[in-house]
Amino acid sequence: MTGWKSAFRSFYYEGAPVPEDPVLLAGKTALLVIDVQNTYLDRPDPATLSGADLARYHAWTPFHERMHGTVIPTIARLADAFRARGLDVLYARIACLLPDGRDRSLSQKKPGWNNLLLPKDEAASQIVPAIGPVGHEIVVTKTTDSALTGTNLRLVLANLGITHVVCVGIFTDQCVSSTVRSLADESFDVIVVEDACAAGTDDLHRRELEILNMIYCSVMSAEELEGYLPAV
Repeated sequence: MTGWKSAFRSFYYEGAPVPEDPVLLAGKTALLVIDVQNTYLDRPDPATLSGADLARYHAWTPFHERMHGTVIPTIARLADAFRARGLDVLYARIACLLPDGRDRSLSQKKPGWNNLLLPKDEAASQIVPAIGPVGHEIVVTKTTDSALTGTNLRLVLANLGITHVVCVGIFTDQCVSSTVRSLADESFDVIVVEDACAAGTDDLHRRELEILNMIYCSVMSAEELEGYLPAV
């Protein structure tokens, strides 16, 4: 047993049976890109920083290197692969409907890093152009971590006839995780593409994948996923 069927196994699933191959059918499989927005890729000029701010800048550098070197190119490749097969590509983004953010959920208001004020029409809340929607692809706007809880996404997926959702984006241990859990609870089959996701650190990323794998989703690489996509 090699590859995704043995990787990212937590304590609970060390002796579990080998997972079956997913059956990804045209018209029933969608790609969901979660929160790859300008605000998370913007960086200040380090020459303007000092002390704790400069140290935090450098602490985030591996995340940005992973996003630009691995995650964004992989998402772009997968989106093209889905479009070539006529499979739906959908997006979720964090944005508040009111400029003062009063409509945000509590998780977006608590003090600290997750205290986000992203009005829906501002540049910071928009999806990164390199992997943005094409044509009439659906974008849902959420004021929660889970893309299901905070939007009509569940109804949209049901209306489209989707049974399998492939999740990519950021952050693995926050909005990706919350969305995956919500999808699983609603009986969607979920796949998380490990090289199309990122957390603040690689350790957080890998630990969350182990927590999610085999109960809420199947975790695999983009190359492994592509082997299961229907033929063009």
